[in-house]
Amino acid sequence: MNLATAAALLKEAKQILDQLGRVFFLRHGTCLGAVRDEAFIEWDDDLDIGSVIGLHGLTEGHVRRAAEVFRERGFDATINEDELSLSVELKKSGTQLDWTCYRTIDDSIYQWPAVRIPVSLHTDLKEIDFLGAKFLVPNPPEEYLALKYGPEWMIPKKMGEFEQEVLDLMAENTLPASSDGTIGLANKRDPQRHTGSLKALDLEGRPVGGAEVMLVAATVLTGLDRSRTNTDGYVYFRLPEAAGYVVAVQHGEHKEILYAEHLAPGVDYVYKPDPQNPSGRADALIPESV
Repeated sequence: MNLATAAALLKEAKQILDQLGRVFFLRHGTCLGAVRDEAFIEWDDDLDIGSVIGLHGLTEGHVRRAAEVFRERGFDATINEDELSLSVELKKSGTQLDWTCYRTIDDSIYQWPAVRIPVSLHTDLKEIDFLGAKFLVPNPPEEYLALKYGPEWMIPKKMGEFEQEVLDLMAENTLPASSDGTIGLANKRDPQRHTGSLKALDLEGRPVGGAEVMLVAATVLTGLDRSRTNTDGYVYFRLPEAAGYVVAVQHGEHKEILYAEHLAPGVDYVYKPDPQNPSGRADALIPESV
């Protein structure tokens, strides 16, 4: 993103939300850059701010009304809703800003991809200087960033490296299962359990046996699981519902983390690496019938 445009857009969003009396905080890479570097992360491609529904008087009605005001100010505003949040995807001047308003679940919120963050870090937000203005961040920001990016959050990472750290953190912690059940991966199909499959291919389009596949939901609490593909390159999974997922595929020296896949039950998917885009792809999995 153009950094000057991003700075102007973030300040405009702050002006709108301040006028509406809506409390928000910097989150994700925007918070990391502001706290660690006092600047945007150069390779970041969007802006991220957040609020917590039920804190500081925020209601879902307030979020929807704010989206209308953003539209009046020339923003494209799309509202997305899932188990974990009510979010407003904002676009203007070729730049995207995501305002995610989290739902509290057992005294925590869950940030993409379902990283558990205590609500207590957001009740008394910390004010910092950023871009010549005052912004709020989780308090203490160091604890938030360690939970989100790992204990070495102060060390700058390249695209692809921070995704791995987030997955490692998630693998170390068992996510609570929702009432809809949990994800289940296996290399043998169980027609009573599995709702779809993923076929792993190499660069030449050949099935890859023995590839490790990790799958974790990012917008619902359904846990994390992993399996290795069978000799035909398949793993089979249970997806409780259509949602956002993170998919990691590794075999030999190859590893790719697909950080933003939207998957649905009843669909068989195909994974194939792209040598021109080794990281940062979104919705890279395609239905097998295509």
